Amino acid sequence: MAEAPQSYAHHTRWDPIFHFFLIPVFVVGVIMSLIHFFAHLKESDLRDDIHSFLIILFFVALLLLVFKVRLYSLKVQDRVIRLEERLRLTQLCPERLRSRIPEITENQLCGLRFASDAELPQLAERALNEKLTRKQIKQAIQSWRADNFRV
Repeated sequence: MAEAPQSYAHHTRWDPIFHFFLIPVFVVGVIMSLIHFFAHLKESDLRDDIHSFLIILFFVALLLLVFKVRLYSLKVQDRVIRLEERLRLTQLCPERLRSRIPEITENQLCGLRFASDAELPQLAERALNEKLTRKQIKQAIQSWRADNFRV
């Protein structure tokens, strides 16, 4: 299935395995282990309570692991975007603006990555002068540059 052209309204990326399988499975696992623990709390001995608690701990740890792995990949992606966009700004911006590139925040760089080469210098200068957020930058883009390789 071909992806629709990206724009501000349509650039969110969903990973079906992560968003619609892993997260629900581990959330259900945590919920079911909590139900099991509290349903059998009064009728069991201490050894069963400890076992039930360890199951809860295991599912919570797995859920946290899934989220941490996702966050690590997003952080690496943001670092690559930061490097890529600083290089692109160096190539496309006039000399007066190049000296201000270090002032652009990581969030602003992540928003600017969607701007076309033609509008990048003006939008970067506006982002610096007006302290635009990532969302405001994305909303200001006229000619969207798709990013189909993000996590």
